[in-house]
Amino acid sequence: MALHFIGAISGTSVDGLDLALIDVDPVVPRIIDATTEPIPGPLGDSLRALALPATGDVNLMARADAELGELIGQAARAFAGDRPVRAIGSHGQTIRHDPRAKPAHTMQIGDPHRIAEISGIDTVADFRRRDVAAGGEGAPLVPPFHEALFKPPKGERVVVNVGGISNITILSPDLLTGFDTGPGNALMDAWIREHQGLAFDRNGAWSATGRVNPDLLTDLEQDGFVRAPPPKSTGKDFYNLDYLRMRLKGSEDPADVQATLTEFTAASISWAIERWAPSSADIVVCGGGRLNDDLMHRLGRRMGSRRVMKTESLGVDGDAVEAAAFAWLAYRFLERLPGNSPTVTGAAGPRVLGAFYPANRQIR
Repeated sequence: MALHFIGAISGTSVDGLDLALIDVDPVVPRIIDATTEPIPGPLGDSLRALALPATGDVNLMARADAELGELIGQAARAFAGDRPVRAIGSHGQTIRHDPRAKPAHTMQIGDPHRIAEISGIDTVADFRRRDVAAGGEGAPLVPPFHEALFKPPKGERVVVNVGGISNITILSPDLLTGFDTGPGNALMDAWIREHQGLAFDRNGAWSATGRVNPDLLTDLEQDGFVRAPPPKSTGKDFYNLDYLRMRLKGSEDPADVQATLTEFTAASISWAIERWAPSSADIVVCGGGRLNDDLMHRLGRRMGSRRVMKTESLGVDGDAVEAAAFAWLAYRFLERLPGNSPTVTGAAGPRVLGAFYPANRQIR
């Protein structure tokens, strides 16, 4: 019987709960099915608030942890249906991530006890903290899964994931590397939410009406993170509205700011590729940002002769990749196989990632 695993993640954009069902193969895992479950408005507001540095409400965190755990458990149970599922790999929602603090720390919520109890499926969660404990960044964790799915038969390829934060995976014949490059949708989403009350800039329609502010773009590009060497990772506790407001004079046209933020995302990705993967010919993009036509146009222009394509060109749903990665990490945990890549995170060595939460009953 095929081994099926479900992955669940609410990413930094907090734009939905992504679920993916995979069939684990010793060589190439296969994504069988995927869906996105809406996050109720009040819970989404709580998750966004908890990601900001100034929020320290323990009661809010405890309530959101329970509510998100219940949502994941219910969604995973419905998504599994009658299909046999060995385990759920739940990433949950990151609310803090600072691997450069003393001590380094990262925190994801979404109560795995509730997930196992409600879904009736064994659950693996808390994937990032072991890597941090071993001296790593705890992120990104998807590059080994990108390697399993997308490594070309020869040459070098870059996989770009544009969620709230952007990260790249460099698939070369000899070495797997990857790191966060800077903001993905985080700043764009925050700006349009403040000015138009929208969750995101659909197709990049608003940013396409603006003009890039060169002074603002230069200021953004000098924030200290973009050009820092890897290993490195970041989150919305860094890239948020306060980060942006400190760089605004107050007279900027909002559409021009949106255009500049979109250009900044494209610029930070392209700079990382030019610096750390200069021989890559193919750029494969997944995550919600691939649906932003203006962003893809700006990235394509900066990449010149390189081929920029969505993962769908390779037969993979770009919305499902990150959730599928955590399903794969659950499989790796149960097999006691390492889930991290020290060349990506900087950890002291390979580590089995996650913690186990057994179900009272098994869906078979």
